[in-house]
Amino acid sequence: MHLDALFEDDTIDIARLGAVLDGLGHAGRVESMNRWSAKTQARLFEAAKGHKSLSLEDFVPTAVEPLAEVIHWGKNSLPVFTLFQKRFCKPAPDHGAAKSELWGYNEGHPDLLFQVSPFTGPGYFVVHAPERDNAAGEIDIDYRMIPGGKSSAWPAIVPNEARLGRFVYAGMVDVMRGISEHVSIGRAIRGGKWADAWFVLCREDRAPT
Repeated sequence: MHLDALFEDDTIDIARLGAVLDGLGHAGRVESMNRWSAKTQARLFEAAKGHKSLSLEDFVPTAVEPLAEVIHWGKNSLPVFTLFQKRFCKPAPDHGAAKSELWGYNEGHPDLLFQVSPFTGPGYFVVHAPERDNAAGEIDIDYRMIPGGKSSAWPAIVPNEARLGRFVYAGMVDVMRGISEHVSIGRAIRGGKWADAWFVLCREDRAPT
C-alpha cells in the first residue's frame, strides 16, 4: 500500500495517515514509506510538527532490555543509497550514561550489495530530548555526541570526524517528529542551519523473548 491519495491535496491529513500506518503490519509500513519521494518527505516533516509527541520509548520501547538493539528501517531523500537502517539501544546501567539518552549507529540496508560504511564509518550517535526552543515533542539524533558503549554485535565505535564521515555525520543533528506509533520523520541540522535532507524511519518490533 502506497497511500498516494493522502498526498494529493495541498495539505496532508497527518492524523489520518498515522491511523492508517498504525493499522498496517511492519511490511506494509515499510513498503509504504519506501515510495515517499524527497518532496513528500519534506511535506511530511512540516505536517508532523506538533502531531505526535515523541519520546525515547518510540525508538526503544520500555520492555526492551539494555544493549538489545532495536532496528528502524529507513528511507532518505538522497538520489542514491536511499535505503538504510538505524539501530538503537538503551545504555547498560553500569556505563554511567544518563537514563534520558539512547545509543545508536547507522547500518546499510541488508539487500544492498555495496555498502558505504567502510568509507564513512558507522555513524554513531546519542539520542536525547532537544535543547532548542520551539522543539516540544521532538527528539534529536545527535552525531556530535559519541556513545559511551554499544551492543556487542555492533561495529567498533569510530569518531564521526574520521574517514569520509566528516562530510556525512560530523556536526550533524537529525531532528525527529512522530507520524505514527512506529513511523517517524527526520530532517538534518548542520551548523545550526536546516539542511535539505530528510528521511523516514519505521521501528521493527522485537520478537518476545
